[in-house]
Amino acid sequence: MFKRKPTSKILSLAFTLLLILTLSIPTIASVPTDTDDDSSDLEQLLALDDELEEQNQQHNEAEVLSKAQRIVLELDTDNTKKGIEGNEFVLVLGYAPWCPRSAELMPHFAEAATILKELGSHVLMAKLDAERYPKVASMLDIKGFPTLLLFVNGTSQAYTGGFSAEEIVLWARKRTGVPVVRINSVAEAEGFLRKYRVFVIGLFEKYMGPEHDEFVNAATSDNEIQFAEASNIQVANVLFPNITTTKPFLGIVKSEPEIYTTYEGAFEVNKILKFLDYNKFPLIIKLTEMNSVRVHSSPIKLQVMVFAEADEFQKLLEPLQDIARKFKFKIMFIYIDIADENLAKPFLTLFGVEESKGIVVAAFDNKISSKFLLESAPTPSNIEGFCSGLLHGIVSTYYKSQPIPDNKDASIQVIVGKTFDNLVLSSPKNVLLEVYTPWCINCETTSKQVEKLAKHFKGSDNIVFARIDASVNEHPKLQIDDYPTLLFYAAADKANPIKLSTKSSSKDLAMFISKHLRAKDEVTKDEL
Repeated sequence: MFKRKPTSKILSLAFTLLLILTLSIPTIASVPTDTDDDSSDLEQLLALDDELEEQNQQHNEAEVLSKAQRIVLELDTDNTKKGIEGNEFVLVLGYAPWCPRSAELMPHFAEAATILKELGSHVLMAKLDAERYPKVASMLDIKGFPTLLLFVNGTSQAYTGGFSAEEIVLWARKRTGVPVVRINSVAEAEGFLRKYRVFVIGLFEKYMGPEHDEFVNAATSDNEIQFAEASNIQVANVLFPNITTTKPFLGIVKSEPEIYTTYEGAFEVNKILKFLDYNKFPLIIKLTEMNSVRVHSSPIKLQVMVFAEADEFQKLLEPLQDIARKFKFKIMFIYIDIADENLAKPFLTLFGVEESKGIVVAAFDNKISSKFLLESAPTPSNIEGFCSGLLHGIVSTYYKSQPIPDNKDASIQVIVGKTFDNLVLSSPKNVLLEVYTPWCINCETTSKQVEKLAKHFKGSDNIVFARIDASVNEHPKLQIDDYPTLLFYAAADKANPIKLSTKSSSKDLAMFISKHLRAKDEVTKDEL
């Protein structure tokens, strides 16, 4: 016998109380009452009911997750060999309890296990605590966390799919014999349409022939998109309206403004996959940790990134989509929520604008490893002009720079990105430049050496001592990846700076500088 849930009792009590209050209104109109208290009690009861319902919902969700996790086999020293060798297909998740990305992936993996079981898949889903069982992890060749591997008859394959439950299911089914879903009726098509947001639909009068073979091969090769096929044009039109051809047809469907895109090339695997690479993303894609690898591996190497808070981005979304249409296949447009520091801050730091609170528009050309920044207001017209300039090569590469400092009376000149040309490369004097970063362990020792040298050569008018913070300043002719670095720019040859050892003593450095200064003086005397 089932007990009634607490929520039902409270609802009954609340309804009864409300009915009594309603029926009592004519009687209590002339009598002092505590209606405010009654109303307060009712609100508390209803609030309590809402709270209990929320708790029940959370409990149900936890129960579903727990059930899903039970479907996943927990590997250990005793059962791993039997589990992998005793099943045709085993998808293994190697994780570590302390790894945040493992923790993020585990519920998606468990959900995928549930879906695959409901679909009748023969894939065994298993997970291994690689920290607890290091020997088993080594045997399976699990080296990092999280790691996904598919074992087919005991032989492992690297996982190359996405990390949502839907993407895991898709990849697993494609790799285990179900690359294409066949749709035979309008009802099936409607059900499919409710389930998938992005998919490829193929129309073939008969499921055979060279075009169909290439279609299936493309479906197998692709790791990210569900392929479907139909032989009836009415069925296919449910998924992709207004198909009129009776010849083999292929199109991609996305749940965004550019919903339907028809493929017009030859039915060849490489050409179909190329078509998908250029069309699978929405006009503007939101970057996440889960999709970052896919986004950056896109064949569209020129990528414009918009950093903004969610509310601000929504105001810009519609005009930005119009801009994206104009530059389709030439520029990939990416949105990054500026509130997500793990994603946004590393990019913003590359431009030296990590403290920005407003909208930032930047670009990367991954083909030539260059970066660009929109330095005017991020209005739609300015963004469009910025994109046009990028394509025509008239936007200058962006280099970070601090504001120009006041070096008056300074014994050591502070160089920034904007002053590197004038104060170092174009200076008629010899320049000893110290390149450092705030996080460099040995930079402080080198800085003290440079200060001693500057003091020693204070009376010389042919040598400038300078330093630049490479963490916040850049220049195309200052490519340094080792800190600290000492560079001597001889007055007669600024194009070929001499790298000095930071392990040299102050005396040795002073002798080196004196030698170059004497050489300059001798050249001057000879000219006279």
